[in-house]
Amino acid sequence: MITINGITVRLGGRVILDKASAPILPRSRVGLIGRNGAGKSTLMKVIIGQIDPDEGEVEMPRKTRLGYIAQEAPSGTATPFDTVLAADTERAALLLESETVTDLDRLGEVHERLLAIDAWTAPARASRILVGLGFDEEMQGRPLDSYSGGWKMRVALAALLFSEPDVLLLDEPSNHLDLEATLWLESFLKSYPGTLIVISHERDLLNNVVDTIAHLEGGKVTLYSGGYDSFERQRAERAAQLAAAKAAQDAQRARLQDYVARNSARASTAKQAQSRAKMLAKMQPIAAMAEDPSLAFNFPSPSELKPPLITLDVASVGYAAGQPVLRQLNLRIDPDDRIALLGRNGNGKTTLARLLAAQLAPMDGALNASGRMKVGYFTQYQVEELEGDDTPLQHMTRMMEGKTPAAVRAQLGQFGFSGDKATTRVDKLSGGERARLALALITRDAPHLLILDEPTNHLDVDSREALVQALNDYEGAVILVSHDRHMVELTADRLVLVDHGRAVDYAGSIDDYIDFVLGRNQPKSATKSKDAPRKFGKAGDALRKAVRQAEAETGRLTDELAAIDRALAEAGADTAGLLKRRVDCAAELERAELDWLDASEQLEQAA
Repeated sequence: MITINGITVRLGGRVILDKASAPILPRSRVGLIGRNGAGKSTLMKVIIGQIDPDEGEVEMPRKTRLGYIAQEAPSGTATPFDTVLAADTERAALLLESETVTDLDRLGEVHERLLAIDAWTAPARASRILVGLGFDEEMQGRPLDSYSGGWKMRVALAALLFSEPDVLLLDEPSNHLDLEATLWLESFLKSYPGTLIVISHERDLLNNVVDTIAHLEGGKVTLYSGGYDSFERQRAERAAQLAAAKAAQDAQRARLQDYVARNSARASTAKQAQSRAKMLAKMQPIAAMAEDPSLAFNFPSPSELKPPLITLDVASVGYAAGQPVLRQLNLRIDPDDRIALLGRNGNGKTTLARLLAAQLAPMDGALNASGRMKVGYFTQYQVEELEGDDTPLQHMTRMMEGKTPAAVRAQLGQFGFSGDKATTRVDKLSGGERARLALALITRDAPHLLILDEPTNHLDVDSREALVQALNDYEGAVILVSHDRHMVELTADRLVLVDHGRAVDYAGSIDDYIDFVLGRNQPKSATKSKDAPRKFGKAGDALRKAVRQAEAETGRLTDELAAIDRALAEAGADTAGLLKRRVDCAAELERAELDWLDASEQLEQAA
């Protein structure tokens, strides 16, 4: 058992953890969550001993083996396979000793221990882990220095999983993975024999893997049983209870203050007034749950363009002459399309995205695009290349040259950068805030097509939900590359599989694709013929649009109902007016849900 006892950490004069305490039971699977900057990585570093707390301590049994990925990725001429095998240091040491030991008794002990740790099956286990993380046999034998930083981090993750520590600590393990590798990792972690502590913003991973949520907020840790959905339900109930308690306390405080004000001057009631004044002084204020008003994504609406935006006609694209990465591409993108690109990393999803963003020209065939079309293209490189010494305001002013300061400020405000946030240096922003700034920059001209390549890396769960809502409200076309299947499921109505040098429509749902990747069933006519017409034609376009509109209306009304319920809990609220609006809103929500069901059924029948 690991016990976190009153941990306080101050960094740069700011309190990150404030007497945080929590028990972590043996073999439990804990999802450590919280807003960006809440201190999740700091707490994990305290547990592994990288940071000494200012107060408190972490208790655990002696000889507990902790496993944590180092910040620096492995490099050199060693292969991924050799690197993973070397991670089991006990096995490596015993094998070396078995070759040099002369004492027969000791040799027997060495071989017994090798059998006990299953040393002879280690190469097969190492290979299986690497395959699961996307390394085929040829890739396992290449030197590490031939890989990018993201693939090197996969090797580091594989080595950590192979070493099987007693306590496995993972900090955003899926950030460098594609959807297929994320699904494999989730399956691996479900059966992990030790204790697991994982920082993750992947809703599906948290629902399917962990049995406890440790929520870090205001420097404190609060434990919730179950996965992320269970945490949300429990926290909503707690928020409602806090809101009710705060409203009751505020009303009581007002009554006491009124009594003290009216009766302090009269001798007959002075003692009672003094007693109530003491009650007021001792009353501990109940704080409502904090909400982040800067959590915002609001994509500006583009001007109207006639379809199609882009057509690809038997196009090929690549980086070296005569060596296309993708070939015979036949694709049409319309102004209201919501497309998710599926397929393993390295199969060409980013290459296709760059072709559509006009960063690559077709080698063969044709690409036709509307002359007035504007494209906003988001990649992680843009986040990493932001000038750390500059502020969001300086970045946006440069990009919106000639625009008024008010217009620049307005664009930043759409993404939560108002007030002091707009003038904070970029190197002082969290990873999620920098991603939000990059999105603000690429959408400054109200693009007709948004191409988002892994936009959720470094975004916390609440920010991801805000991005989903913004994409559903956005009136342009979207092409999404993401390993976050929750986002794909809620925003995409068309799937394109990029595999074996081709990009073709995938006929099934995202759940069908997940089942296919995990081998749970046979693919349902996974891809369409290259000559097949675009899915359902104009009738299908209209149905998909109706589904999206109904989804957006359902989301808006659900948010309005929640706001009404919060308002009803406040003292002095116009209860009669709010209750009337709540009845109307609930009826509108019911109609919107029926519209959504009807449109969804028609779309399914058309399919």
